Amino acid sequence: MFDISCFKAYDIRGTVPDQLDADLAWRLGRAFAAEFAPRAVVVGRDVRHTSPELAGALVRGLTAGGADVSDLGLCGTEEVYFATAHSRADGGIMVTASHNPREYNGLKFVGPGATPISGDSGLFALRDRIVAGDFGPDPDRTGSVQPLSNRENYIDKLMSFVDRSALAPLRIVVNAGNGCAGPILDALEPRLPFTLIKIHHDPDGSFPNGVPNPLLPECRAATAAAVRAQGADLGLAWDGDGDRCFFYDEQGEFIEGYYLVGLLAGRLLQTHPGATILHDPRLIWNTRDIVTRLGGHPIMTKTGHAFVKARMRQEDAVYGGEMSAHHYFRDFAYCDSGMVPWLLVAQALSTEGRPLSSLVSDMIRAYPASGEINLRLSDPDAAMDRLAACYLAQAQAVDHVDGLSLDLGAWRFNVRRSNTEPLLRLNVESRGDRELMAAKTREVLSLLEAPFPTETA
Repeated sequence: MFDISCFKAYDIRGTVPDQLDADLAWRLGRAFAAEFAPRAVVVGRDVRHTSPELAGALVRGLTAGGADVSDLGLCGTEEVYFATAHSRADGGIMVTASHNPREYNGLKFVGPGATPISGDSGLFALRDRIVAGDFGPDPDRTGSVQPLSNRENYIDKLMSFVDRSALAPLRIVVNAGNGCAGPILDALEPRLPFTLIKIHHDPDGSFPNGVPNPLLPECRAATAAAVRAQGADLGLAWDGDGDRCFFYDEQGEFIEGYYLVGLLAGRLLQTHPGATILHDPRLIWNTRDIVTRLGGHPIMTKTGHAFVKARMRQEDAVYGGEMSAHHYFRDFAYCDSGMVPWLLVAQALSTEGRPLSSLVSDMIRAYPASGEINLRLSDPDAAMDRLAACYLAQAQAVDHVDGLSLDLGAWRFNVRRSNTEPLLRLNVESRGDRELMAAKTREVLSLLEAPFPTETA
């Protein structure tokens, strides 16, 4: 019997080999071929030491099911999305565990046009086929495997989002986290007037400089220090598979992803007036304020890349942003990219002639936020019940799009279960009152029985 706990809401993720191994990867390839009957599938992999074996087994399963495979090899997750859409393949699969520790691995799936495949659109059907051993009839043929060299087309697409002539010669610290972003930056560098100051740059699946997850405060110091030491205009850091980019201003201060959503929404509305902008439920006031003021149409969507991508298509949204640093673009097959956001921000710095701290300072003052606090609780359901019992009666608005969101007038919070880890995630914001936000954060945490901040994960 297979460990199906690695099947999450919108991808597969687990420890290797306990939850995910080459045998399961082969079966996933075979099940994918049986469920979707693809003619051609794009496959890529991240830098983890277990990724070549898992990708190889996956490819053998796909070809055993009759699918032809275009193999990108080592790449970023968004390169699989782009290549699937650009080559008009019938599906794409990336072997990656993103920002998880090195003992993890996983797979992300898309269909034709890089449409997302999640639990409610085929991922759990793959699980059920594997459990039942149902791979359908044997195909008439074994599929082929061909290497796919698509990086130049991908770089061309990235550059189409900016005006090269408008870019200033910025000095930018780039921290690839020893993940997938480094080779992409190397390919972009000759096209740009920037000086890229590279740290933790070379791909290395042992992650010698720590887990590549800049969302964690303890993973931010190296980039911040390099910005200050180099007198850089901007600092950037990526997660392991390169699809999330994190920003540091010219003083080395980490900028919460929430404010980047507002900044990017504003930039996109300048060139796409009246467009629809998607945002997640965790922190919302700043984004909705900016989008509404600029004549756009803000829509809240459930958190998670598969859910957001599906809603992007449904609404034909020009942009969607999650505070966790996933940014989605209509002109990138409605998918998320960790490269497009920083290029757009660099162009904003160039054309505005102002530093990043200045571009986001009004947002931070208007809507101070706690940043995401991750909690490991023995009884998360009881904790959620305590919050509801305390605050529901006084809430001006209640929302269950993703977890529990309560609007208390001068402040609001969202608390939700992680779709990828055994955590509750809390976010608190206020209207222009940082002290109130901090006090209410402590108050909510006390109800969740997690002292602030020493027991946050």
